Amino acid sequence: MLHIKPILSSLLRSKSGPLLLLLQIMLSVAIVANASFIIVERLSLMARESGIVENEVFDFSIYHFDKSTDLVAQDKRDLELLRAIPGVIDVAPSSMAPLSGGGWSSNFTLGPEERAKSTPNTGMYMSDEHFIDSLGLKLVEGRNFYPQEITTELLEDGGKMIVTKAFVDKVWPNDSALGKSVYMGSQHYVVIGVVERLQTAWVDNSNVEYSSVLSVNYPADYKRYLVRAKASDIARLKEVIPEVLHKEYPSRVIEGFTTISERRIEAYRDHELMATVLTMMVVLLLLITSLGVTGMVMFNIQRRTKQIGTRRALGAKKRDIISYFLVENYLLCLLGGTLGVLLAIQLGQQLMSLYSLPMLALSYPLFTVVGLFVVTTLAVYLPARKAAKISPATATRTV
Repeated sequence: MLHIKPILSSLLRSKSGPLLLLLQIMLSVAIVANASFIIVERLSLMARESGIVENEVFDFSIYHFDKSTDLVAQDKRDLELLRAIPGVIDVAPSSMAPLSGGGWSSNFTLGPEERAKSTPNTGMYMSDEHFIDSLGLKLVEGRNFYPQEITTELLEDGGKMIVTKAFVDKVWPNDSALGKSVYMGSQHYVVIGVVERLQTAWVDNSNVEYSSVLSVNYPADYKRYLVRAKASDIARLKEVIPEVLHKEYPSRVIEGFTTISERRIEAYRDHELMATVLTMMVVLLLLITSLGVTGMVMFNIQRRTKQIGTRRALGAKKRDIISYFLVENYLLCLLGGTLGVLLAIQLGQQLMSLYSLPMLALSYPLFTVVGLFVVTTLAVYLPARKAAKISPATATRTV
């Protein structure tokens, strides 16, 4: 049976190599655990559903530079033309595009008084009764807007609103939102419907799931439209739509034409880059640690060739030699891993306070230590197996 005491004695006789490897293991555990946590957190953000049929929806903008344009009448005519184009499933005007990084948001209050309880900051879409179908949203409670409820201005009273389920769960937990009133200054809105999910324009905001749709098709020189069509028809529609609209009224600029899928890629580009860089760093750190362990084992094999041969001559089997080096590695990994877990927790707390990251789950450093055991086992096994093949005669050649 292999004893740990001679292994510890051997490590203590040559302290510099084991100490350096111990420091490397400790730092690797701390860095890999936190990097893995950030990678998973970023990937989970990128995997969030927007609530929209992203591959079927694109947006574009119209800028009217003729100041004499009747914006209300022209918008009505444009919507008629767009909805009549073959391949278009539906079209809706909108004050902003989902995942675009820019648009409208506001805090509502639950009463007309200035000191009334305030809701979380909420993304504000202003649109008409075609908005839900144009984005492919799922209505889970209540109803859609009626055409006669759509106004061209923000009214003092009587406005209708559709909100997301996340907003309802936050503002009215365990209660129905239908018929509830919210206020934005002197403006009063009544909730008539709830959609399952609709993200705002800002993916990095903690309130990204809190969205509202107001029954307002606000006229403006700069107007955005959301168009839904089959993915195979979108490329053609990007060519057809400017032709149709310019033919109707040429004094304007039509631009944009960005799918929501493209918006998603752009919105999460920094997150994807961070996850990629951190993944490369994790792989590199594990590789360096494995090479460090391998190098130490190979050095020890050369330094202990006579000792290994003597042990073989005294009856040690090949598996005993392999076990010797494996246990030596496990002792270093156990001590370095324990210190690394403590360092990882401390580093996680610093990242949490400096960058508002969630608290590091203990499972990450623990899984990192387990992974390090596996990786270093593979790194030790091959050179240890080579050492086990040293002939007993090797020990007597220099005697």
